[in-house]
Amino acid sequence: MTISRRRFIGAAGAALAAPAIARPAFAQAQVTLKLHHFLPPVSNGHTKMLAPWAKAVEQDSGGKIKIDIFPSMQLGGTPPQLYDQARDGVVDIVWTLPGSTAGRFPTTEVFELPFVGARRGIVNARASQEFADANLGKETSDIKLLSYWSHDHGLIHATKPVKTMGDLKGLKLRSPTRLAGEALKALGATAVPMPIPQVPESLAQKVIDGCVVPWEVVPAIKLHELVKNHTEIPGSPTLYTASFFLAMNKTKYEGLPADLKAAIDKNSGMKFAELAGNMWDTAGAAVLEMVKKRGNTITSISAEEKAKWVKTTGPVIDAWIKQVKDKGLDGGKLLEQARALVAKYDKA
Repeated sequence: MTISRRRFIGAAGAALAAPAIARPAFAQAQVTLKLHHFLPPVSNGHTKMLAPWAKAVEQDSGGKIKIDIFPSMQLGGTPPQLYDQARDGVVDIVWTLPGSTAGRFPTTEVFELPFVGARRGIVNARASQEFADANLGKETSDIKLLSYWSHDHGLIHATKPVKTMGDLKGLKLRSPTRLAGEALKALGATAVPMPIPQVPESLAQKVIDGCVVPWEVVPAIKLHELVKNHTEIPGSPTLYTASFFLAMNKTKYEGLPADLKAAIDKNSGMKFAELAGNMWDTAGAAVLEMVKKRGNTITSISAEEKAKWVKTTGPVIDAWIKQVKDKGLDGGKLLEQARALVAKYDKA
């Protein structure tokens, strides 16, 4: 049996066209998302939190989503601009502190008030996420909020020992948020707001005498090499904590097909908050041991001294409640909710 040239070419063309016609039924073009943050690539936040999260999303999407992470502000701008980069579509996802833009997200500030957060990061992370689900929809309506969480206890790292409130007098300390700064001022220190990447140079040039950060952050900025004194505040509640957004461009998220949204959703919310809280606690404990072995001085203020600090910073909370009332928020109710959630998860 012979096949005419015309029939052969037609059959071959149909065979070649078949995969292209069928392809949409079983394959999809890969979506690449850019995630931007301010920490160095060697930091725990990058290697043990954001990178594993990106990998989990990629796996759960069946390889249809690829997330490229850009640490150290590699895509330009400054840390306070990260939220707007996600909102405006300059990047797709950011990890940032709402406290970097003072007063912009007043509801989030409740977790940044002095002596509200717990000592453990997992407690603060879970409490913050549940709080966000109930309260942050309006303030973050211009982005897709993937997760909101808070870290573990912050402590004081300084060029001189700090054991009492008197030791803080005149000490220039980097503060991460407006309210942490207000608490430091109330205690007698001079608060110097600045993004964490600026801390090493500022210490080297004696612009500041120290800073308040959790243990986890210490190695990333070589803080243990720049100062030798570290002051813990015992128990819960703790002096301060900072909160974080994992935020995505809203249009980008809404434009994804349902299965890819599901892959992101599966790894967001409480799941990401718990990843972050557990990582912060685990990494912080390891850093504490490292700093001890190095021979740096680690002290803890007494319970009596802590009671003085709590009383002295009380007016910061009172002032905040009054400030947010002018913005139409019931600060007392928000504070009550936050403390109740911290207590709930601290018992878990």
